[in-house]
Amino acid sequence: MKTLILIRHAKSSWDSTAETDFARPLNKRGHEDAPVMAKRLQEVVPGIDLLVSSTANRAYTTAHYFAPVYGTLVQQIVAKDELYHASPEVLLQTVKGLPNTANTVAIFSHNPGISYFANSLSNFNIIDMPTCGVFIVQAAIDTWEQFSIGVNSHVAFLFPKQL
Repeated sequence: MKTLILIRHAKSSWDSTAETDFARPLNKRGHEDAPVMAKRLQEVVPGIDLLVSSTANRAYTTAHYFAPVYGTLVQQIVAKDELYHASPEVLLQTVKGLPNTANTVAIFSHNPGISYFANSLSNFNIIDMPTCGVFIVQAAIDTWEQFSIGVNSHVAFLFPKQL
């Protein structure tokens, strides 16, 4: 059994027009929501073996809030350039390439790809992944290479405004 957790980055700031989209930081609400959601996720999924994040500032910073809750050093977060605005196809290839030693993996990425990907994984439809939203599925597989769309069991869909 493998557990996949998809996390959209927390709310980001649009205040600085000088920054590129890639460099946009989290805003105040993003910095508040991320640690709360990390603790909330831990109530549902007590352990995560691997954190994988887009290298974009807002996604990587969001992952930084989840790392200590799961006893992961920030240096252990796997940063992947291809997760920046990744398509569902890129997300699927990322999942299929995960190390099989990790049974529970969290991936931090962006809309619209993360929403489309989440909606393809099970019969649970979320429409749109909100900022710092968390979507969890379980797959009855032994290796990540066996992961496929449409056949996974939905576990939970968490987001900040549920609080």
